Amino acid sequence: MQSTANYLWLLNDVLGQGATASVYKARHKKTGDQYAVKVFNHVSYLRPYEVQMREFEMLRKLNHKNIVKLFAVEEVGATKQKVLVMEYCAGGSLLNVLEESENAFGLSESEFLIVMGSVVGGMNQLRENGVVHRDIKPGNIMRVVGDDGQSIYKLTDFGAARELEDDEKFLSLYGTEEYLHPDMYERAVLRKPQKKAYGVTVDLWSIGVTFYQAATGSLPFIPYGGPRKNKEMMFKITTEKPEGAIAGVQWRDCGPVEWSYELPTSCRLCQGLKDLLVPILTNILEADQAKCWGFDQFFAEANDILHRVVIHIFSLQQATLLKIYIHSYNTINILLGAIFKQTKISPQNQEFIYEGHRLELELTQEVHCLPKITEDRPIILVSVEPTVPIGVIYKGPEIPMFPPKFDLINDANLAKTVTSAVHHLLRITKSLMKCQDLMLRGMYWILVILKEDCRKTLQQFTTLNLKLSFCQNAMMKIKTLSGPQANLPEVSSLRDKLQSAVELMSTSSQNVQNSQKQLDLMAAEWSKSSETHHEDSTIGKVEVLLEKVFAIHQLLRKDRLKMKLQYNEEQIHKFEKIKMGMHAKKVQMLVKEESVQKYLKLLASTKDWMRIACEIRKQLRSFNSQSVDLGENLENYEAHLNKILDVELPRLQEEQQTVTKLPAAADYSEQKYMDMIIRMKELKLEMEVLLRELQYNNVIIERFSVQKPHGV
Repeated sequence: MQSTANYLWLLNDVLGQGATASVYKARHKKTGDQYAVKVFNHVSYLRPYEVQMREFEMLRKLNHKNIVKLFAVEEVGATKQKVLVMEYCAGGSLLNVLEESENAFGLSESEFLIVMGSVVGGMNQLRENGVVHRDIKPGNIMRVVGDDGQSIYKLTDFGAARELEDDEKFLSLYGTEEYLHPDMYERAVLRKPQKKAYGVTVDLWSIGVTFYQAATGSLPFIPYGGPRKNKEMMFKITTEKPEGAIAGVQWRDCGPVEWSYELPTSCRLCQGLKDLLVPILTNILEADQAKCWGFDQFFAEANDILHRVVIHIFSLQQATLLKIYIHSYNTINILLGAIFKQTKISPQNQEFIYEGHRLELELTQEVHCLPKITEDRPIILVSVEPTVPIGVIYKGPEIPMFPPKFDLINDANLAKTVTSAVHHLLRITKSLMKCQDLMLRGMYWILVILKEDCRKTLQQFTTLNLKLSFCQNAMMKIKTLSGPQANLPEVSSLRDKLQSAVELMSTSSQNVQNSQKQLDLMAAEWSKSSETHHEDSTIGKVEVLLEKVFAIHQLLRKDRLKMKLQYNEEQIHKFEKIKMGMHAKKVQMLVKEESVQKYLKLLASTKDWMRIACEIRKQLRSFNSQSVDLGENLENYEAHLNKILDVELPRLQEEQQTVTKLPAAADYSEQKYMDMIIRMKELKLEMEVLLRELQYNNVIIERFSVQKPHGV
């Protein structure tokens, strides 16, 4: 037990150790509250006094939510060792978070953004106070959990920090190898003499390495054998990096370096965020200090990302879930351009559905006016033109085999790798299932909308039939009243046009009815696929196996700490190792043979459904266009026929009466009789239309009550 005037701690409650100090978990003697105490060792006192006092002074002047807070400076009783009493961060460091098997391929997107925002906030406070940290790395970024359950990250360890303005330089060396700027690495690690001075941008290099590691789970620059074993190659990779490259890995001894210009597929960040993050990494992972961004530009670009909102879009034909990072004040026109950038679907071909209804967007409307959109309730994007399916882009992890040789250290390391791979396979399974959910939901809405469009089109045809019927009856009336000797050439021309209209209406109506039948068949197929999908239990199976794998991983970690096992413990260790391999292979098989196969089957079905849906939509657009033209023509015909009835026919009848001396009363009675026949036919057609609508509504109600999918 160690103590100062107000705090006490146990020497085995170590939170971290460095070259000049150790950090322990301590308690206040009166309140029992937890704190972190940094106790300096004898090596620290070999440094100049001003260097020893620098960390105290730095922490006293810095006050920010993203910087670990200093509460007091005290001394250990008899030894008079200096002790910094600081805020205790129960979540450990960012390095601890990244070492968890779940984060072997990088942090989740939401957690990465929290890390990014915290580092930017903390570094902005440092720059406002003219401080350069000089040892930014995941191990010096601490985590606490806020009252809302979200992480808060804080910069710590200011032992290497010093005051430095943007245009000032320094010569002293501090930092951790893997995160050092190449100029500092050359002198500090390779021990090569050079007279370079270093500016504040060395922190930006360290931030770039940290961000890349947080996003991917790996360091960006890795020589064969590792950075600590192959130092010359490490320096060569960082200094000879091609322009635009953000990572380089050497896979074999003396082999070439494989350069990367994008974040890997296994990274858990969406493409929209990757597109914004990569330019930042490119410009701060720059060995030439003259070409590297300054802090002003870094803060501007990073804050630009952090202040954007996310619009969730599911491209139905491509079967791809998109996240569009955009400012809330941007217009819909800019959003359509951002969608085009990721999908290559031109804005004029983009149509949207939200919660079962067409979403009509005004180009000048601002993004914040969109309805509430979430990842589970995205906007469905439908392309007017056929589009090639893309689907979920993933790369299944390799699962290593446990060697028969008994090796506690190697077994524990392999167990972590296997557990990380199973975590990744679970994420892939969930992504495939989510994609299937959205494909089924989108297709259901497409079917409902197209059926409604067919109904409206047939209703338009019915209305046109009424107009056509009126014109035909008017023709009949003209023929009856005018007599066989009447000379009305325009009536013969109209008769031919009406006959063409009758044929067009008949063909179009039949085509729409055929489309309805196709939609009914698709609905039946959709219903079967939906039922199969909702019965899928692959995720649950993988989660159960992951729990077993994780439990074995924890056991092998404990065995490693013992360093030596008794005979029975050794046998259990071997059996558990075998079980872990079996569980992992079973997960791999489940994902490959069940989850992936079902996903590919539905993807193929959706491709066929959308092809048919696109054809039907084109036909309906064509029919609607024809309906508009035909409606205008029939109105013109109707007007012309009315003119004949009102003007030409009375004149003709008057001429005939003069010749034949027919009583006017007979003409009047016959005309009244014809009007009555025409009106009765019109009433009959109206009743038939009403009956059809009632029958169709009943069918829709029955289908909704039976076929409505879960979650729609």
